[in-house]
Amino acid sequence: MDSGKGTRLAAATAKLPLAAAAAKLPLAAAAAAKLPGKARMATLMAGTGGHPGKFNSTKLAGPDMVSIKPKTVVTMNLQGTCRSHSRTDVAVRDRQVTIDEPEVRGGTNQGPAPTETMLAALIGCTNVITHKIAAKNGVRIDALAVNVEAAFDRRGVTLMEEVAVPFPEITMRIEITTDADDSAIETLKTDLAKFCPVSKVIRQSGSKLNEVWTIIRP
Repeated sequence: MDSGKGTRLAAATAKLPLAAAAAKLPLAAAAAAKLPGKARMATLMAGTGGHPGKFNSTKLAGPDMVSIKPKTVVTMNLQGTCRSHSRTDVAVRDRQVTIDEPEVRGGTNQGPAPTETMLAALIGCTNVITHKIAAKNGVRIDALAVNVEAAFDRRGVTLMEEVAVPFPEITMRIEITTDADDSAIETLKTDLAKFCPVSKVIRQSGSKLNEVWTIIRP
């Protein structure tokens, strides 16, 4: 089968109603499998309007298996400009964040300190992941507040001596207003510990991270 025939088959499939097109897809894939590699991919692209994502789980028979998978590991890029001995302006995506020290520590107090920024990231990540888990499980959140209290061993930052675990204990108080039942709340708690990347980094550093949940029924 030549590439012209394969393209015409995919184009005809693309014009069918949704149900009919779905029924024809295996035939189009089987026909495409007989084509050379480049022609086979062109045929599949024509059959999906040029959207390869629609074939994420498609595997074609033959020596050249085609399997398109979503990208799970991404590269994050941040650029820091050090304005002074204490202030750093960090560019991330199209945003800028200023990290600074308070005046009592010789800074200009233009933003939170580096260690405070880390704890702020924990609060922000807890918010995002909790809402994602809730949406996945059909849980409605009417309000959410997250407060953090951390014990910080400053011997390291004052250059007195190396400290293996600078934050020996962190307590995160999560107050959530929801009508979800106890089982759904337990899912939120369990999955938050599993999926929040910032809390995982903190726990794996050796810090004891406590979560104190307060459930408010509307």
